[in-house]
Amino acid sequence: MDFKSTQTIYRQIEHWVYEQILSGAWQPGERAKSVRELAVAFEVNPNTVMRSYEHLQNQEIITNKRGIGFFINEDAADKIRALRKKEFLEEEVPEFLKNMKLLGITMEEVVAMAK
Repeated sequence: MDFKSTQTIYRQIEHWVYEQILSGAWQPGERAKSVRELAVAFEVNPNTVMRSYEHLQNQEIITNKRGIGFFINEDAADKIRALRKKEFLEEEVPEFLKNMKLLGITMEEVVAMAK
C-alpha cells in the first residue's frame, strides 16, 4: 500500500478495510485479517492497525470476539456506505464545486463527461 501524506496511516488502513468489505472480498460474519497480518502486509506498527480496528469497532463495522479475532458485522457494508456518503458530501463535493467555479466548468460539462 502506498500511503499518502495527506491522511493519517490508520485512516488509510480503515479506508482499505472499507474497500475490502464493499468489494465483497471480506464477507459479513467472516473473520477479518489479524492485526499482525495487516501490520506485516502494510509494513506498519501493529498499534497503527489496532487503532484502525478500534475505530472500525466504534463505528460498528467490525466486532472483536475475545481470543478469536475481529469479525465483519452483518450490516457493515450499509454502515460504510452511509459513512462514506456523508464524508463525500461534506468534504469532497464542496471542494469539487469550488474547483468547478474557479475553472469555469459548467454542470452541463460534468454531466456530459459522466455519460
